[in-house]
Amino acid sequence: MGITKQLNFDIETKAIGKICKALGHPVRIQIMTLLWKRDNRTCGEIVELIPLAQSTISKHLLELKKANLVNIKTEGKKIIYSIEVGNIQILSKYFSSYLSTIEISEQDKSTVLTTKRKSRGRIHLKQYNYQFPHKKLKEVI
Repeated sequence: MGITKQLNFDIETKAIGKICKALGHPVRIQIMTLLWKRDNRTCGEIVELIPLAQSTISKHLLELKKANLVNIKTEGKKIIYSIEVGNIQILSKYFSSYLSTIEISEQDKSTVLTTKRKSRGRIHLKQYNYQFPHKKLKEVI
């Protein structure tokens, strides 16, 4: 049996890791976006806006709750979900701090922000004709 390494991280680092893990699914990001646009939604309202089963949305809401990203309030039989702003602020503070420490040279900025593709004309589109290998490519001049 191997030994698992136990690393001691500070509370904020653990919280950020937990938040990022919870936000690691596109449906959860979409749920958070919906809650950010209009707080206090029920699961049924979220299901109307995201075309998934109610049980699937409930599971994603549970994961967001475990990461302390949403608050739950009960009104009769309804469960109302809202954003836990404190943890979003922790994440925002972390990313703002992190991004301010990254230095990208002016030359690298153009490669990060834009992608340049080498165009070889239209011939590159027909370069790989897997359906009709016996056909020869015509040169476009």
